Amino acid sequence: MDIADILIHVHPDLLAEQKAKVEAAVAACGGVVSVHFSPEHAHELMVAYDPEAINSTTILKQVRQSDAAATMVGL
Repeated sequence: MDIADILIHVHPDLLAEQKAKVEAAVAACGGVVSVHFSPEHAHELMVAYDPEAINSTTILKQVRQSDAAATMVGL
């Protein structure tokens, strides 16, 4: 299995409970291996995933359900 990484920028004012919901929703997607917010930069969501099972656009769409302005930065 290959692993790809993406970095998604979310609004810095998301509350801790909103961030927890984003992490849980993304983690529940099939093919996502790891998801967490950066401890140094609270607006950066790091996601590791299997590109054969899910793509970055699908992950971004899931994040945008909580933050419509979320943007994929890449890695």
